[in-house]
Amino acid sequence: MTLTFPLTAGLLAAMLHVITGPDHLAAVTPFAIESKKKAWKIGLFWGIGHLAGMLSIGILFTIFKNLIPVDRISQHSEQLVGLVLIGVGIWAFYKIFKAESIHKHLHVHSENEPVIHKHPHEHVHEITHQHSHPKKLNQSNFASFSIGFLHGLAGIAHFLLFIPVLGFETRTDSLLYVGGFGIGILVAMTAYAFVIGKIATVSKNGHNEAFFKGIRLAGGLFAIAIGIYWLLST
Repeated sequence: MTLTFPLTAGLLAAMLHVITGPDHLAAVTPFAIESKKKAWKIGLFWGIGHLAGMLSIGILFTIFKNLIPVDRISQHSEQLVGLVLIGVGIWAFYKIFKAESIHKHLHVHSENEPVIHKHPHEHVHEITHQHSHPKKLNQSNFASFSIGFLHGLAGIAHFLLFIPVLGFETRTDSLLYVGGFGIGILVAMTAYAFVIGKIATVSKNGHNEAFFKGIRLAGGLFAIAIGIYWLLST
């Protein structure tokens, strides 16, 4: 067996695991939309948290399976993920409809003929924006990591993804599969978040406020719908 096969198998299994999980995408989408150009970090932190959660539940199951009801921990984690997804959706709605100080003022252009038109203007102090933006971004990264960690804890079914390890002939092949799986999760979610952030950036910079508000609204609805589904199905 070539060394590239277990690595590739792990990569594909992880990518399919991430992309085919609507709860994964729903958790990241609202944060990625708000982060825009830094959206890839949201996906990366979710992936790191997801791996940490899977590792934690795996260690608990391996060492304390006779002492700790790991399945109960996983089930409650699934319920908590549902609540968190609903919270993420509500947060997205808040970001859309929160009160903003906006006023319209007149501009007169006198190049050929006087043209008077109105521009919306938001009262934001430049210094305040420069200091608050990194803080909000760090908060979003931490929130994404935390949700990813909960996703990793939720579902003993994650162990099914590692069944192929048992079929490999050598420990090296098994380690390559596990390594490929970890890399696949990080790559898949980082790429997804990057694409969503790119779409948000283009719509925002293109002054297409209606479309930008629409994708924010869709992201919030997506998170709430998946959150409700998780609560009802667990």
